[in-house]
Amino acid sequence: MARTVPIVLALALSAFAGCSASVGSDSVSGNDLAKQVSSQLAKKVGQVPDKVTCPSLKAKVGAKARCTLTDGAREYGVSVTVTKVNGSDVNFDIQVDNTPKS
Repeated sequence: MARTVPIVLALALSAFAGCSASVGSDSVSGNDLAKQVSSQLAKKVGQVPDKVTCPSLKAKVGAKARCTLTDGAREYGVSVTVTKVNGSDVNFDIQVDNTPKS
């Protein structure tokens, strides 16, 4: 199935601010983080990525995680950085790498 605009091409110059997830402990699970990243990317470009995988993310301002976005046969790194924690709500920014992983 061909795509008219690859997800990453549409995201090449974009960062996503203000994304959020709720936590039940001191971190966002990798599965919940991947769902949030995928959802935010879909909202931004109108397409759901083929797959997003993430490690858990500590619920602490400045904490970072590197996720992997799969778009067709290409994989891209995705940086996630916590910007705010308010109780069980964690806000973070998302930045997709401009080039695929080697």
